[in-house]
Amino acid sequence: MRNRKQKLHRFVFTTVMNRLLMIFFAIMMPFTGFSQEITEIDGDGIAVLSRNSNDTTYVINFWATWCSPCVKEIDFFEEVHSRLHDSKVKVILVSLDFPNQVERRLIPFLEDKKITAQVMLMTDLDYNSWIERVDKSWSGAIPATLIFNRERRVFLEQELTRDELFENVNQILD
Repeated sequence: MRNRKQKLHRFVFTTVMNRLLMIFFAIMMPFTGFSQEITEIDGDGIAVLSRNSNDTTYVINFWATWCSPCVKEIDFFEEVHSRLHDSKVKVILVSLDFPNQVERRLIPFLEDKKITAQVMLMTDLDYNSWIERVDKSWSGAIPATLIFNRERRVFLEQELTRDELFENVNQILD
């Protein structure tokens, strides 16, 4: 009788523990597997970044979560990142979201889209002090994309289709 009671207690204990573990993993699953670091950058930093002259091709996209055309094209930049990151192409997504919206808006957006490209948050909200340092033709409208390497440079102040983005990247690479 005592042996059966011990087996029953062991069975109940094991069952309860297994269910608790399943609940724990179900709750924790959305928080695992995604870890996006957001680097802050100011006007001086973006001026230096947009003038790099090493052997890398840079694709720098200026965007925000509140910009519908930006959101529409963001997956294309992630695709460039995932396809070309081994070939000395670096995609950098510079978010122009307000710093107080990072936790509430930017991070959930990046998690939802599973963005793995590098993300930077512009902390210099005086846009007129730095946009011309990226490109003299830039009016400040977004989305805007700078694609360059040490030999070629193109600045696009428009929403890009997937084909347009890849075509421009390939022209710079060739």
